[in-house]
Parts: sequence; C-alpha cells; structure tokens
Amino acid sequence: MDSSDKARLTGALKRESVKKNVAAIHVSGKLSLLQRKLSNVLLLNAYDTLTSQTSHRIDAQALCLMIGYNSNDIETLKSALRGLAETVAEWDMLDEAGRQEWGVSALLSYAKLKGGVCEYAYSPALAEKLHDPKVFALINLNIQRQFTGGHALALYENCFRFLKTGSTGWWSLDIFRRLMGVEGSEYYQSYKHLNAKVIKPAVAEVNKVSDIIVTPETRKMGRSVSDIRFLIRRNPQLAIMNIDDGEGARTTRTYARLMELGVSDRLARQWISEHGEAYVAGKIDYVTGQPEVRSPAKYLSRAISEDYVAPDAPRSERAGDPAIKARAAKLKRVQELVQARSPTQRDADKRLFMSQLTTNSERLDFENHGWMSALNAEAIFQFWAELVPEETE
Repeated sequence: MDSSDKARLTGALKRESVKKNVAAIHVSGKLSLLQRKLSNVLLLNAYDTLTSQTSHRIDAQALCLMIGYNSNDIETLKSALRGLAETVAEWDMLDEAGRQEWGVSALLSYAKLKGGVCEYAYSPALAEKLHDPKVFALINLNIQRQFTGGHALALYENCFRFLKTGSTGWWSLDIFRRLMGVEGSEYYQSYKHLNAKVIKPAVAEVNKVSDIIVTPETRKMGRSVSDIRFLIRRNPQLAIMNIDDGEGARTTRTYARLMELGVSDRLARQWISEHGEAYVAGKIDYVTGQPEVRSPAKYLSRAISEDYVAPDAPRSERAGDPAIKARAAKLKRVQELVQARSPTQRDADKRLFMSQLTTNSERLDFENHGWMSALNAEAIFQFWAELVPEETE
C-alpha cells in the first residue's frame, strides 16, 4: 500500500501493530491469507473499544486498502467476512485463580456491509480474551502486508509469540496441521506432503519477509515423524521501516556518537530533533576536542544549552544564529504538540502529512526522521500551524 493509500486511513487503523491474544491465534477451520489479514485489521480497528462497545465500524474501502485488494471487489470482502463468521476460535488457558478455562467462539459474531461501511462484532467472551494484555503476540501490519502465503502468515503468527523463549515447544503433527488449517486433509496426513507443500514454503517465506528466523526440528515415534517444533530468533538482516517520532534519529552517525559519549536514547533524539543533526554534531566535535573532560555527556549538555562554540566554527553550527534558534524553538513546539496527541491521533497526523508530500525524497526523509525531518521542516511547521492554529500562534 503506497503513501497515498495510507493517507486515506483513519483512527486506530493508522497504527502499525495490534496485540493478538493466544486465543485469537489458535483457530479451527481454514483461514485463507485474505481472511487472516482481514482478521488482524478488524482487531486493530476495534482494539481500543473491544470491551466497551458491542459493535465496531470501519470504512469498507479503507478495510480493502489495509489488506491489499481491489476496493471495488465487494463480493470478495463478503466472502472473507463470511469465512470469519464461520471460523471458530478456541482457547484453553488458566484464569487469574489458576483454574483451567476452555472456551470456543466464532471469530466474528456478525458482520454487515451498508452504505460503504463494514459493521461487525465479537462475542463478549472472545472480546475479553482478545483484549487481555497478559498473553499476546505483537502482529506488525507492515510485516503482514509482505506475506503472500496463508500458511506462512499462520506460521509467523504462531511462532512470533514464542520469540522470547526461542522455541515453540513440541507440537504434535495433528496440532500443527490444525494451526496451519490443513486438518482433515488426507493428503496432508503424509508428512512428506506436509513438509513439501506447507512447512518448507512457509519457513522460506517467514525467513525472507519477516523479522524472525524460524528453523523446524522434528522428532519421531518409530520411523514416523510425530512432532515438530520451531526454533526462533530475530532476523538481523531485516529492517521493517515504521514512521515513529524520533525513531529515524537512531540511524544517524550523530546518534551513534551520542551513544558513545553515554547520552541517553531519549535525550539524544531530543537534541537532534530540536537542534538538527549538524548543530549537535558540531557540539560533539567541540566537546571531544577539549582536553581533560571528565564527564563528556554532562559537558555536552552544557555545550548545547549554552551554545559553546569554537572560534572558527561555521555560522551554521551556532545556535546563536537567529535562524537556528527559531528553527529549534519551532521543532521543540512540534514535539510538544505531538506528545500531547493520543497514539491514534499521532498516527493519523503522520499519515495526513505524508499524503501532502509530493516527491520521493521528501517522503523518504519523513519516513526516516519523522517530525524532525530537516528536508520537510518548513512544511512541518506549516502543517501544525494549520492543524492546531491556536497552539502555534
């Protein structure tokens, strides 16, 4: 989905990830790739009000954009929604008192399309489980959009929640077939077929497009494979880009130098945001050039706040320059306005601003640096002046 499509999204849909409870991941029936993506997006849209509202609404066209298919293909959307209403979620877990709780529910209790809007609901019991923050996997929709195979996305969802432990633990092949949605198929009763058509392709896709690396291991009963588990680790080669306030600063050389001096992550990003990378880099050069500095981080803080500068420093590195001072003050105010917004509002603001950028270089700089994008500084100031004029006068 490109930036112009993303800009049409509203509210919670502008977030990039959704908490998925274990109970939501273990589903019976055969979910297609489209249905699995649809399930994640509907949960994302409803998450904030899962337990306080009995039904939820989303623009049908936005829903289509989020899962990446033709927004005019309403019949496909109807079919996917029908599949979710016919699919069962099952949970088997301990409650707060340590008692075993088993439950079953349709993934959706109902769904309807009317006037370009999709309305849907979860059963109260399932809504409670979906909203439980104690046991969940964090499903990143940026990553979800990369998947082209339903088995691969199912494997990713079922493995990601075990990332911290490094392994899924042993699953019997019957349980694994169920998780992949191929239970009941005589063809997949053969491990040879299951491995060739499900396991190997799914593992290859997960390792190629996601933020984890999975490695299958099997054990046998007699001469036949009886169980499977997946070892899981982070994928160090993959960078899934998210627009995140201050996140882009972490990719800069100036940020790395600040870390070397012992500056905290929050303060490093704040300095780069307020003063610009060139100015902070100049102050680092100044501090590292001073003899016998006992605490470089503290000295650097004073150098930035009091504008220490070498006599031969270029004008662009001087905060005393009225233009630099004005820019720093404006950027500081933008950061204050951003932090005052709710997470949903912040996501909406970023997508709206992105939709107004006209060149690839502008969009890339904003993707990398968020609201501290130097290339888009003037456009950012203008955007916030129009968005909250009473706060920027």
